[in-house]
Amino acid sequence: MSEVFVKEVRDKKGTLDFLHVPFPLYKNDPNWVAPLFFERLEHLSPKKNPYFQHADVQLFVAYRDGKPVGRISAQHDRLRLEHHKDNTGQFGFFESENDPAVSRPLFAAATNWLTARGLTRVRGPYNFSINDEIGMLVHGFEHKPNMMMGHALPYYQDLMDDLGLHKVKDLIAYYTEDLGPMPPLLSRVTKRAMATGDIKVRPLDKKHIKRDINIVMDIFNDAWSHNWDYVPFTAAELEKLANDLKMLVHGEYVAIVTYKGENAAMSVTLPNLNDWIDGFNGKLLPFNWLKLAKAVATKRPHSIRMPLLGVRKKFQDGLLGSALAVAAIDTTRNYHISRGVRAAEMSWILEDNMRIRHIIEELGAQPYKTYRVYEKDL
Repeated sequence: MSEVFVKEVRDKKGTLDFLHVPFPLYKNDPNWVAPLFFERLEHLSPKKNPYFQHADVQLFVAYRDGKPVGRISAQHDRLRLEHHKDNTGQFGFFESENDPAVSRPLFAAATNWLTARGLTRVRGPYNFSINDEIGMLVHGFEHKPNMMMGHALPYYQDLMDDLGLHKVKDLIAYYTEDLGPMPPLLSRVTKRAMATGDIKVRPLDKKHIKRDINIVMDIFNDAWSHNWDYVPFTAAELEKLANDLKMLVHGEYVAIVTYKGENAAMSVTLPNLNDWIDGFNGKLLPFNWLKLAKAVATKRPHSIRMPLLGVRKKFQDGLLGSALAVAAIDTTRNYHISRGVRAAEMSWILEDNMRIRHIIEELGAQPYKTYRVYEKDL
């Protein structure tokens, strides 16, 4: 078999090769949804993705006989290292043929780049940060990925083992096909808490979207600040998020909960964009952009995803914390039910976050996918 060569991505051709790697690998996988090229190009662009303001990145592509057969990224995130002084870099975007002759030199290229920067541990996959797609799918291959959630090939687990990587954390995705009535116990808790008048819930105001996104992320940064591998959103990342959401969601996709006038909890839901782009093969031109624009403007989504849920730390303990979380969930839930949406993914949740896992399970959702984060000392 021909020798494998790994090259650093330095130009547009290398970037396009990087993006094309998954297509032949997943050609026989009916559950893979090709990401949109234009969106991935923006994500990889230092000019358009504010992640690059606090991180250095190197992309690598493996070639055999001139054809791209694997890829990986290496990330040195300075903002993350300010919060976690553990000298750890990340890898991401891993895709490879089922051949260690491809995966080994790819991983070596990424880790050599990190080692040259003085980093002593690698963790991943992160595409690029914990606030983007993270984790390697290890359970739930029979289901299509939801928006901003990854997919993988089953043999990737063997390649991770071969590379000497070991599990550091599992992330759980929950799913329900029936956004039915609130369970009696949670309904009683919520009604009792709401009856005092201290808890109020409102949707995001798209006329003041930057203000409200800042409120949502202020709650998130407080609620998640002690979570595993947490990294805050920067001001530039918040501005980009606000611009992206303005085009994609109605205000009722977001719930902001106050307690005695203080912003206390929030939940964010998103339409499952993958329902609309499945079959586009990553391309919007010449006609797919019209289909997508029409779907976003006029159609309710078949399913939704709740990527963010948070309660300020000062309110998290006891029944009040549960009531605030449930009030946020129930508000967005009722909105989607009123529009005929029944299927929802709640993801991702840390495997050891039992408080939120119990609430989600009380709502009738079941764990259906597991994403694994690996690491290795260098």
